[in-house]
Amino acid sequence: MIISRYLLGEISRPLVVVLGALVALFAGYSLNSFLSDAVNGLLPAGAIAELTGLKVLISLEVLIPASLYIAVLVSFARLYGDSEFTAMFALSMRPVMVMRTVLTLAGGLAVVVGCLSLFVRPWAYQRLHLLTSRAATLLDLDAVQPGSFYVDQNGARVIYVGRRAGPGAPAQDVFVRLIHPDRTEIMSARSADMLPGPTAGSSPQVYLDRAFVYEVDHDHGGQDQVLQADGMVVDPNSREGAPPGYSAVAASNRRLAKSGVSEDVAEFQWRLSTPLSTLLLGMLGIPLARKKPRETRYSMIAVAVLAYFGYYLLFTSARTWVQHGAIAGFPGIWWVPAILTLVVLTALYIPRLDFGLRRERA
Repeated sequence: MIISRYLLGEISRPLVVVLGALVALFAGYSLNSFLSDAVNGLLPAGAIAELTGLKVLISLEVLIPASLYIAVLVSFARLYGDSEFTAMFALSMRPVMVMRTVLTLAGGLAVVVGCLSLFVRPWAYQRLHLLTSRAATLLDLDAVQPGSFYVDQNGARVIYVGRRAGPGAPAQDVFVRLIHPDRTEIMSARSADMLPGPTAGSSPQVYLDRAFVYEVDHDHGGQDQVLQADGMVVDPNSREGAPPGYSAVAASNRRLAKSGVSEDVAEFQWRLSTPLSTLLLGMLGIPLARKKPRETRYSMIAVAVLAYFGYYLLFTSARTWVQHGAIAGFPGIWWVPAILTLVVLTALYIPRLDFGLRRERA
């Protein structure tokens, strides 16, 4: 028990450090992409923190297995390098005790990853799609750069500003196209200027100078309308966004389990497979951490990195192939974890392979 607690502590410390670093890097990457949209006026600043948090939640199902894999490699490589494993094996500690300790930690993390994939992942994607859809209806005209077309997520709104003297200055040669369920609205104006909202806390409005408004009815029996005004006030954020459409990543587990659509099958199999990947990657770190004689630590790291990226590249490719129907629902993506299972069992239990974990002799 003392040795098991010691091994758990040796793995847990780098696990926390690596996971924290990976989460910080991913959060910074996501934050950077959302900030660029906010600077361009396509995203309200208040939604950045929540969107970034949702992205991080979704990424944990991949970051946790990767952190465990790296933590086992780093900690066991140090224990081998300092001959601590040699001392443990000399005291009649069996290799199965080491494997049981890693399996216990990996099993606990696999349960966490399974909950993230089956419950947190669909909720986070639902919330992410809802926030994105709502954000598409908001626009800060003062942040729009001249000479660029701004198109929202589903293409229902297009805005173009020809010229502007500087930040906060009136926009010149403005073009706006709005697609509503029953009509298409096209507006052009010589200039546009932001005005404060009519009430405290309300969204700002836009004053259009020398405006032309064209409304094209989607019903061929309807009547199109044309409006010309020397000046008019409009609310750029008055258009209600359409509710998010169906997406497999945001669908419930029950719906995915009953569906035979390739995209739904791939998503459901991915959610079920992430705990298995956590277990396998944790166990794979055991044999890869042991160096052969005259083998440098850098070569061991190179092999470990190639093994990890090779697995996830093949895994994500298999999911894409199932989504597009290139691979049937069975074997689906399961053949990839099956290959890794075979590799792990071979590395751990065939003694003649020199990279296996076994008792060392003095």
